[in-house]
Amino acid sequence: MTHPDFEAQVDAHLDGELAELDARELEAHIAQCAECARFRDERLALRAAITARVPALQAPDVLRQRVRETLATAARRGARAPRRFSVQRLSLPLAVAASLVIVALGSWNLSQRRATGELLADEVLASHIRSLMPGHLMDVASSDQHTVKPWFNGKLDFSPPVHDFAAQGYPLLGGRLDYVDGRAVAALAYGRRQHVINVFLWPASRGPSDAPQTRDRQGYHELHWTTPDYNYWVVSDLALAELRDFAHLVQQSDSVGAVGSPR
Repeated sequence: MTHPDFEAQVDAHLDGELAELDARELEAHIAQCAECARFRDERLALRAAITARVPALQAPDVLRQRVRETLATAARRGARAPRRFSVQRLSLPLAVAASLVIVALGSWNLSQRRATGELLADEVLASHIRSLMPGHLMDVASSDQHTVKPWFNGKLDFSPPVHDFAAQGYPLLGGRLDYVDGRAVAALAYGRRQHVINVFLWPASRGPSDAPQTRDRQGYHELHWTTPDYNYWVVSDLALAELRDFAHLVQQSDSVGAVGSPR
């Protein structure tokens, strides 16, 4: 199997659309080719990011009832129409009603998700998953906070606080620029055994929160809180108890260090 053949078939394989013999041949090739294994893993990461960024729409009961009433009204009007009208003509009101419903449902769902912070949580998770793809985790790789912090100078409109927690078992791996909530943000990468922890932060636009909010998505945990200076999002597949311990370290350092408040 050549690499072009593999790349053409990998999506079909991930969708379960390959014949059993072709699937076995493709898996055998992956087992022997590190380059194709990386390509397969990147496609899996991309699918996960798309799933996180494009959530399924769920209509509320009120909207469902409104749709039923609209379709029933359109059907009654079609039934009273003269026989000379074609099937296509009769179905036009239904098509228009369905289009309006889809637009209304999408707008309602998007506004609801924005209001509850769900859309931002999905965006942060997608950024975390994207960072796990080869070569995307760090722009500056260093365990020295005095190397990572100055690297952000001139690249952001704020100077993010950077701390190393190696003594507590959470070593700093490096940092990078990311793009979340319509702006450039700082992303700090930490390690815990084989797990990666991403800390996303940018200047706060509202008052501080009392305690981190927890969200669980696709096997990942997200912790979010706000200080007087910053929005913090911490994401990892690390056990939730350990991730909370890490978040507590970040909170402590932020409250006592106060290095790098927004410019």
